[in-house]
Amino acid sequence: MKKYQYLILCLFLFIANYTFAQFTLDGEFRPRTEYRHGFGSPIAEDTDAGFGIATRARLNFGYNTENYKFYISLQDVLTWGENRQLLPADANNSFAVFEAWGELNLGKGFTTKIGRQTIDYDDQRILGSVGWAQQARNHDAALLKYKKDNFLLDVGLTFNQDKANLSGFSSVGTEYSTTGFFSYKTMQYLYAKQSWDTFSGSLLVLNNGFQEYEDDATTPDGTSSLVTIGTHLAYKKGKLGVSSNLFLQTGKRQGEIDVKGAYLASLDLNYKTSNKVTLGAGFELISGNDADAGETGAFFPLYGTNHKFNGFMDYFYVGNHANSVGLLDVHISANFKLNDTSSLMIKALNFSGEQELASGDKSLGTELDLVFSKKFKGYGLAVGYSQMFANDGMYELKGTTKDASAGSQNWAWAMLTIKPKFLNTTK
Repeated sequence: MKKYQYLILCLFLFIANYTFAQFTLDGEFRPRTEYRHGFGSPIAEDTDAGFGIATRARLNFGYNTENYKFYISLQDVLTWGENRQLLPADANNSFAVFEAWGELNLGKGFTTKIGRQTIDYDDQRILGSVGWAQQARNHDAALLKYKKDNFLLDVGLTFNQDKANLSGFSSVGTEYSTTGFFSYKTMQYLYAKQSWDTFSGSLLVLNNGFQEYEDDATTPDGTSSLVTIGTHLAYKKGKLGVSSNLFLQTGKRQGEIDVKGAYLASLDLNYKTSNKVTLGAGFELISGNDADAGETGAFFPLYGTNHKFNGFMDYFYVGNHANSVGLLDVHISANFKLNDTSSLMIKALNFSGEQELASGDKSLGTELDLVFSKKFKGYGLAVGYSQMFANDGMYELKGTTKDASAGSQNWAWAMLTIKPKFLNTTK
């Protein structure tokens, strides 16, 4: 019943208030079909390909006044067939409040945004909403924001715990038992950006605190702190565009692993040869683990939209490849505007480890990504195909062999996106 109560509440707010302020009501319906034959990791020779259909459905409510903004987004992610017919409840409990925040206008360029929200900056390398994933990513956070002309400054704070306790404001009393790839207990960050006519630069200082435990692995024992600091630079003039990332990490990861000398560096160039063709080339270098036991020199890009980088088949840094050999990704691309409503993107990426594997090998393989997109009146369709040409190093990295793996590693998908605009009183 809880999910329907949220819906009824939002509809009540809509009926009661839409005539007195700026109100928006929109949605999203996004089914995606995927054929997986080596997605994320080489598939074994005698293993059947994976196939499935999942749908993301959202209903979004926005309410804006001069003094504040309110927004709530209800989301359900459904795998076709996950619930048997006539089941009275959602078996996977995937219905959730994806966003629920309020933003107060404090005057003189200052606002504060509090609640569940997406956090996106620059090219989303370190902080992003992961829109490709059907469930996407959000944060329960409080932000103080300042904007004047072409300068903006955000300060963000979060504090996560399993439940709100009546006493015990300490590392023990505020336990956060969620684990996984860098599920943080606390987060603090500062983000600043200045833009000019053809150039922009930003600075991100991010600190994450992770729950640690005593030797019994059940008693909370304070937090470890991982600091990420870096910059995103972008230049665009005429047909040429250049962007670059440089980030460093230091401190401790989960499990009290010391992080020393971890870094990420990238450079990308895009050149528009005509109104219909844009060419791109670039590289990204991410440090790997070259440290002693209890230490690491491996960088991890944390909460970015990692699917955008290092190949669409998600072999690296999408819930994997932590504390490993790092990565050198050299890539070229071409984007063709076929007509006013359709385009074709082709991208080739060559992968190597930043550190050597146990065999001394570094070469991992090459991936080819193709995406065709078509816009229709009121909706869009995208179709993609990716092929991984793995080298011996890739099989070693993934813990298998070439002989045990299928001869072809590929992935194909098709996605329909409908975003209806039900109401917008600002118009």
